[in-house]
Amino acid sequence: MSLLPPPDNAYHGSRLAVWLLGLLIVVNAVRGSIHVFWADSGAGRIAGIDLAINGAPVVSLLAAVGVDQLVWAAIGVGVVLRYRRWIPALMAVLLAKQIAIAWVLWLWKPLGVEAPGKFGALAGLPLLALALWLSLRSASRPAGAGQS
Repeated sequence: MSLLPPPDNAYHGSRLAVWLLGLLIVVNAVRGSIHVFWADSGAGRIAGIDLAINGAPVVSLLAAVGVDQLVWAAIGVGVVLRYRRWIPALMAVLLAKQIAIAWVLWLWKPLGVEAPGKFGALAGLPLLALALWLSLRSASRPAGAGQS
């Protein structure tokens, strides 16, 4: 018995969606690495959060967010390399997640600092929506080209 199913790269969506997923993988890997491996999790140096009073919980929570980002980057790598059929489903999950993050950071529990992630949450929405749409479209193929 295997934990993962056999590879399935039967993907018929746009190649641009694959590249956008690749870009998202890199962004998640970089952000996640900063949150996990930097001593201040990027809170002070990047977001400008004052960590002088009780900053340890902020650093710890950002590190937990970083672990999540690194896991999603690893999932993305697996999908791009071995399970391309899952690209539309992954894009849908990532878009739903991004909508929830933007709602939390801007409306429900607004972030009180001008951190890059706050603006990235909004910037990622149209990019992920485009990537999802492209992944659901059948890529144009030259006449007579076989499908895999």
